[in-house]
Amino acid sequence: MKIDRVAESAEDRILFARLYDKLTTAEQRAMPGITCFLSPREQELLRQLLPELELVFFGGHREAERAMACYLPEYLDETWLAGPEGPVAAVRASFYEKDALTHRDFLGSLMGAGIKRETVGDIYVSRGSCDFLVTREILPYVLDNLTSAGRTRLSLAEIPLEAVAGPNYTVKELRDTVASLRLDALVGAGFGMARGKAAELIAAGKVSVDGLPCLKGDKIVQEGSKISARGLGKLVLRAVNGRTRKDRISITLEKYL
Repeated sequence: MKIDRVAESAEDRILFARLYDKLTTAEQRAMPGITCFLSPREQELLRQLLPELELVFFGGHREAERAMACYLPEYLDETWLAGPEGPVAAVRASFYEKDALTHRDFLGSLMGAGIKRETVGDIYVSRGSCDFLVTREILPYVLDNLTSAGRTRLSLAEIPLEAVAGPNYTVKELRDTVASLRLDALVGAGFGMARGKAAELIAAGKVSVDGLPCLKGDKIVQEGSKISARGLGKLVLRAVNGRTRKDRISITLEKYL
């Protein structure tokens, strides 16, 4: 079966069977098909499962990592997704800013309130507030039941998607040269480590490319690909600029801090 080619566990098989049925049925009936929130890994595997289906991945914010896979029939424009009847709602939780709450605090409180992870998108924490995305169906429940994070009281309100603060990071542009576009070479260049150390990190299963874990340091990375290293951050291979006089490859990386 097609699902067995992408599933890596029993949980994967259950999830992708459900996604496959929902999206293919939507196409057959010419109706919208919207999934739960998916991780970058799940999004990439779904693309491999349904390469023939034109899907839109929407997470409620232009930089969202967790996103819904959406099949839209011809009569429905993509702008519907961001509208008041679209599948994603945004919540702002305000709190006493001296209480230094974290992503983990909010995720734990959401799960503790009986809210399933698949119904929650990205969570963006800043001083005194946290914006997070949820499926529209559970919005009323969230507003009524998420009263605190840890011991900190929260004041919740729905906000428009365009008001979501987004991730709180800075982007640093790095220009370097590498012998090849191998994953270990790019991880070494981006995170300032020797290629051997980068290879160890990859072999330990701590590096992903476009959401999928990769254990092969010799994997050739394509321009535009996202590289994530656990505990270190994220890189994007923004541009491959050609070869230098010493026959090395000039690259531009974006490092998210």
